[in-house]
Amino acid sequence: MPPTRRRPGGRTARIRTQVLDAALAELGEHGYDGLTMDAVAARAGVHRATVYRRWGDVGGLLADVLDAASDDDWQPPDTGSLEGDLTALNQEIQTALTAQPPIVAALIAASFRSEKAARAQQRLWEDRYARCEIIVSRAVRRGGLPAHTDARRLLIAATAPLYHQLVLLRTPPDPRLPGHAARTAALAAAAGAFTEPPSADGA
Repeated sequence: MPPTRRRPGGRTARIRTQVLDAALAELGEHGYDGLTMDAVAARAGVHRATVYRRWGDVGGLLADVLDAASDDDWQPPDTGSLEGDLTALNQEIQTALTAQPPIVAALIAASFRSEKAARAQQRLWEDRYARCEIIVSRAVRRGGLPAHTDARRLLIAATAPLYHQLVLLRTPPDPRLPGHAARTAALAAAAGAFTEPPSADGA
């Protein structure tokens, strides 16, 4: 999901919001290679020295953009069924990946160019997967999934086709893909495909 920031309070927070919004806009319009600290400062309406002093370089800016995304209050969908939840989640992902300007895709690409951004993106993925685990635990409580279903494996299987098609293959968005990927993963999960294997001692 696209990064958002909702932590108001004071001049420092206001400047951070202005600068990170400007960085996102510049990245979406010009890509990683066209992203500069000076352009971000000018767009944000702050002195370039402020940007360099706080963020250091483009990698530091993008890392903070990604870290700021974890400050939001986003929660995964709750439709009443596993397939419905996964479909709604995939629809959000497809919308984010196909939005213009292509900010989410640009952030993913930038993570391959900046070690700081790569580490921050990993933290963001961990945050999002942790929040989405409730989708699986709800399905287990409803009796639709085996008790020891591995939430992370299921979530990856359900969402991976979106990234594969839209980011790697760059195919046009298919309105049927979110539901199809969700249905496939839900059926596999119900059949036990993502249950945790027994430990070596048989416990």
